[in-house]
Amino acid sequence: MERAVEQKEHSLIFLTGFSGSGKSTIGPLLANSLGYEFLDVDQEVERRTGKSITAIFSDEGEAAFRELELQAIRSVAGEREKVVSLGGGALEYDPSHEFISRAGTLVYLKSSPSSLARRLVNKRDRPLLRAEGGRRHSREELEEKIRLILEEREPRYLQAAVTVHTDQKRIGSTVEELTRKIERLVRKASAADAQHQQQQK
Repeated sequence: MERAVEQKEHSLIFLTGFSGSGKSTIGPLLANSLGYEFLDVDQEVERRTGKSITAIFSDEGEAAFRELELQAIRSVAGEREKVVSLGGGALEYDPSHEFISRAGTLVYLKSSPSSLARRLVNKRDRPLLRAEGGRRHSREELEEKIRLILEEREPRYLQAAVTVHTDQKRIGSTVEELTRKIERLVRKASAADAQHQQQQK
């Protein structure tokens, strides 16, 4: 049975950003730096279904995948001190977006279309970035497709409490910056919660 979200848990960190922005790489390192646990939502969906994300998209379609993704995201309800890496399109699905907004703190790893295209041009496991007929996109075609998808997704990405630019930055530097910002945010939120509780007495 799904656990309700009773109170926003500031130390429940949701990492968002486009495919290739570094969520799966940075997420475990950030969790280790904070002393938190880590969950990759795509990996959790694959574990639960025994199928790859590409196979789920191919066999069942995007709508079915978004529901499976939502179930995996909701599994962290009520947890704390956890970094959760979201799929690039998770926030587009309204039920997932609503849950994340109520449950924890959103962090956006922001990358430019050109950087993302460079990282993704040889990847074949990104269903939404495939060309028709299975043809591989050229670098220019891929960059344009990423730019168009980003235009749709970024309004929700930019709702994040913390945004870090990952272009031309070492992973270690990104993790250090995120750790500082998240620890400061969690301390501030915890102090505000404590003050609010004191006022309620």
